[in-house]
Amino acid sequence: MYICLCNGIRESELRRLAKDGVHEAEQAYAALGNHPKCGACLNSAQEVMDETLGKPLARGKALA
Repeated sequence: MYICLCNGIRESELRRLAKDGVHEAEQAYAALGNHPKCGACLNSAQEVMDETLGKPLARGKALA
């Protein structure tokens, strides 16, 4: 499933990066050679990564 339509970033890519030690969504975008464009996906991207890492989900958490 696509998480970021602007950059074409898939959930599976974020999960792989989280398992490889990348823990922040913006760092994952950079590792994939991108950066957030509209930013609408950042919360969802972070939730996918947190879930993969077994972290509790912080619903409604604003990302800077």
